[in-house]
Amino acid sequence: MRKRLLATLAAAGALACAAEPRWWMDEPVRLVQTNLRETDANLDAARLVQQVADLGANALLFGMGGIRAYYPTKVPFHYPSPFLPPGRDLFGEVLREAHKRGIRVIGRFDLSKSQKEAFDAHPEWFFKRANGEPAEYNGTYATCINGGYYREHALKILAEALERYEVDGLFFNMFGNPGSDYSGRPMGTCRCDGCKKRFEARYGRPLPEKPDADYREFMEISRNEVAASIAALIRSKRPRAAFLTYIQEHVDGIMSESNTAVDRPLPLWPYSASDNVNRARNSEPDKMAFNLCMAFVDIPYRFAHVPPAEIRARLFQNMANGAGPSFAMLGTPDQEDRRALPVLRSVNEWHKKHEELYVGQQSAARVLLLSMDARQADYRGFFRILSEQHIPFAVSTNLAALDRGPWDIVIAPDGAPAALEKWVRAGGRLLVAGAREPAIQGLPKPVRRWNNTRSAYFRIRDHSLLPSLKDTDVMFLDGEYLETEGTSPLTLIPPARFGPPERVWTDKVETQKPGLLMTELGAGKVAWIPWQVGALYYRHSSAPHAALVADLIDRLLPAGRQLVTNAHPLVEITLMRQPARARTLVHFVNLTGHSQTGWFDPIPMRGIRVEVSGKFKSARVAGTGEKLKLSAANGRMAFLLPKLDAYEVVVLE
Repeated sequence: MRKRLLATLAAAGALACAAEPRWWMDEPVRLVQTNLRETDANLDAARLVQQVADLGANALLFGMGGIRAYYPTKVPFHYPSPFLPPGRDLFGEVLREAHKRGIRVIGRFDLSKSQKEAFDAHPEWFFKRANGEPAEYNGTYATCINGGYYREHALKILAEALERYEVDGLFFNMFGNPGSDYSGRPMGTCRCDGCKKRFEARYGRPLPEKPDADYREFMEISRNEVAASIAALIRSKRPRAAFLTYIQEHVDGIMSESNTAVDRPLPLWPYSASDNVNRARNSEPDKMAFNLCMAFVDIPYRFAHVPPAEIRARLFQNMANGAGPSFAMLGTPDQEDRRALPVLRSVNEWHKKHEELYVGQQSAARVLLLSMDARQADYRGFFRILSEQHIPFAVSTNLAALDRGPWDIVIAPDGAPAALEKWVRAGGRLLVAGAREPAIQGLPKPVRRWNNTRSAYFRIRDHSLLPSLKDTDVMFLDGEYLETEGTSPLTLIPPARFGPPERVWTDKVETQKPGLLMTELGAGKVAWIPWQVGALYYRHSSAPHAALVADLIDRLLPAGRQLVTNAHPLVEITLMRQPARARTLVHFVNLTGHSQTGWFDPIPMRGIRVEVSGKFKSARVAGTGEKLKLSAANGRMAFLLPKLDAYEVVVLE
């Protein structure tokens, strides 16, 4: 019965979606999230909406239900905030006030937890630890994605909300079973009856004691099953409303966060927003990215904000990669730390003034960076190199991106999936790195894995192949290395003595073991660096590692770089297009104010020369309206950006 109902809802939703406009794709969006506490239930709705409008936002993500409801719900086991005055409909008031001002409202739900009364009545709905105890945190009880709360009861709660309110979207926080609680303590595997039965039916074995690959896959499948039912319900009840959460399947928009944490390993990742938006937009181009720039330092410190310059950079990175500025704070704009709010207002003012630039943006890059199963450090090292070298690139976790080319080159930072082989043999150019053997036939065979290469080097034997390294004869190796067959312009110097100084390299041995392999496959070409060059650059920023990658990219590119500039490496440049307007946008985000864990105002730049492939008749600076002279140079069109402060866009038509 339930399967037939879901199928009917899905069919109705699909038909509705095909006919309905999608505001999240077709309108410029400036989003503010006010993450309500239960004590905020008595706030002044008109004042809040006025504050949101004063911040320049045109979309509000506002608490609706789940752990606490902010309207007088009548669904059993759904509990209004105890601070909500009897009979008051706070959500309804905010919705009316916002819609009067043309502000869209996205209702926020958190179905991951509920109250003790619900647990006492239906313990089978909830997460069960290995010792049989529930997962309780500050008086709330964790539900299970495979229990009746998520699978059935939540649909009753959502149906009431959707029938009652003309919401513009629903967002779901912590969708599914989290791996740890708010204090960072691991949750382990859920042992509820729903998880036991479903896991054993799928994998033919009992639930593991600790999360393993099967369990993680099981959780992903479970999330997607529930997401499908929620998507069908939303599209049948409110076909113009967006379904948003932190997964890619079944949703209309992919949520992510640019945030910090006091215990997060360094180095700090300054490209967080660009990374999140670039990956989401190019993995699922038919869905919008909503990257929330989190105001606070960490979950335990929600009232201490990150530096305003960091917020500004994140918001501009969102915009430069195809999304709108999105900002999240705990509570209301009456913050204990208000330094971020003027920055948010100024960025939103820019976006509003130039909002026609931010609708229908698509990446114009011709280099594809894969983020499939890549280890974080390997991936981030390549991300940095490409950004610092000003090579426009798109990121994807989805190999379907290959069909959206044409790509001049694909980069796989940590091994390569077998699906790339057909693309390469048809004429593709592939740069693959890492000590994981690529799943591609025809490459040199591995001989030995080196797990400890401390004090090892690679000898550069062909400087004509690597012209950026003309003054460098060796580069250091640290970490994994996969020794293979074949000859190479880069050869291993194995670990040797490094102390005391009098004995350094007195036992050095030169070998022919390859550190770089160049192979032709069919009509295509592959360059394979069988060690973790990306991770090394991410951790240590050694210039020869970046130069090696840049020279290989230049050698593989069939027609040279798409963009050439004299800009500082910390000026992030993205190349976007607006097909509907037949124009190209060159975004500049000035990150020179970033230093280790610090963010300061960026250093103003002057006289940035840029050459871009393509044919253009005009160029103008969006911020000032100044028209720029275009000239032909090296097979590209060149212009000079007179000045760059924090952010700018040059419009090419």
